[in-house]
Amino acid sequence: MAHIHDLTALEQAEAVRRREISPLEITRHYLDRIERIDPQVGAFVTVTAERALAQARDLTEPSGPLYGVPIPVKDLNLVKDVPISFGSATYAGFVSPVDDTVVERLRDAGTVMLGKTATPEFGLPCYTETSVSPPSRTPWDLSRSAGGSSGGAAAAVAAGLAPAAQGSDGAGSIRIPSSVCGLFGIKPTRGRISFAPIIPDLAGLSTNGPIARTVADAAALLDVMSHHNPGDLYLAPAHEGTFLECAARQPGRLRIARYAEPVVPGATVHPDVLTAYEEASKTLELLGHEVVDIDPPFGPDLVPQFVTLWFAFACVHPVALDRQELLRPLTAWLRERGFATSAPDFLQAQSSLQMATRLALSVTDAYDAVLTPTLTQPPRPVGWFEEGGDPEQTFERMKRFAAFPAIYNVSGQPAVNLPLHWNAEGLPIGVMLAGRVGEEGTLISLSAQVEAARGGFWGDRRPPVW
Repeated sequence: MAHIHDLTALEQAEAVRRREISPLEITRHYLDRIERIDPQVGAFVTVTAERALAQARDLTEPSGPLYGVPIPVKDLNLVKDVPISFGSATYAGFVSPVDDTVVERLRDAGTVMLGKTATPEFGLPCYTETSVSPPSRTPWDLSRSAGGSSGGAAAAVAAGLAPAAQGSDGAGSIRIPSSVCGLFGIKPTRGRISFAPIIPDLAGLSTNGPIARTVADAAALLDVMSHHNPGDLYLAPAHEGTFLECAARQPGRLRIARYAEPVVPGATVHPDVLTAYEEASKTLELLGHEVVDIDPPFGPDLVPQFVTLWFAFACVHPVALDRQELLRPLTAWLRERGFATSAPDFLQAQSSLQMATRLALSVTDAYDAVLTPTLTQPPRPVGWFEEGGDPEQTFERMKRFAAFPAIYNVSGQPAVNLPLHWNAEGLPIGVMLAGRVGEEGTLISLSAQVEAARGGFWGDRRPPVW
């Protein structure tokens, strides 16, 4: 029999339903792996072993597609009575007073929370290196970053420390670590998953979403996480049926646009990334889809407007005056600019982004999906973003590295990372598919078709720590 962590999340749940294995056995297996392997990977900032074992013991009547499956929660999300740092030393000792509603959904579905996965300070950088836990590293090469801000979540799944994970995405924070860790990640449509009861949705850039090794696992997790609450500012179009059903459905012949020109001035696309992009295009064509080159629907004039919002949102987390010195240099630099941003400047930036979105959707809505690279470069070494110690240089490197994903946070469209390519160094390089607003189902069906055609995204590959 395969090891428990070799099974997909859905296979584990099926084994629980058949009484072949218990949630307690699964939980103990993963806690053992976390104890042995996580010091190398840096996936978890908090392990809730006793709580997880108690949860698993209480699961007695299997029901639902993920019943009995361990799903860790990112350390930007609130879990009642569990410490939360938001990746920042300024929140040392803070314990969450409530659950996020998405955490309630995960618990009600019978999943087990192993702990809190690492995230960079306030989820702002695209790499997970903090003052509260070791760097999160991609299991495919432990000298390289696992990305961010869901870096710990992706590292956990790719290292076999969890079968799937909850993440969140405000400028690519699910798709970036999914790319550098070789995983399938979904940024859902804006308003698909509530941030209630405390975290605001404001400009609607951020959303929760799933990270997994397979399309079906991610789709099942999206079904569990999808909900809205009274007071939410955004509400996604209703989806008929389940997203898991979409993973078993043929997409039909689709019309797919593609472009590989980054929106960020000065960003260049690495040859390995272009190889992944061209291979993905050929795969889609071989599956019978029409692939059409288009000009980028968003222009570089979008970038300063997005940066204005990013500066402002760096200030959302309150920090006590006597703890300001504990902020990391990049966070302090971002917040300084955020507090200097006037309300009219913020509103003008958001207005400009909405106008750009209206124009862009008039182009992309003519296609069933849009293909681009996910990132401009292969996984970067740990410490690379902060080389030189200049926060402005760090921010510029971040922008150029993650020049593609944030576009779809602005537009609210669903987007996924497909782990289709590994370069000569054995590093995973993803490509991104975006869809029409509300049409995650199309992306899931198409991704499952590609996954099947490739014999599974991972095939026989396993990272060294597996």
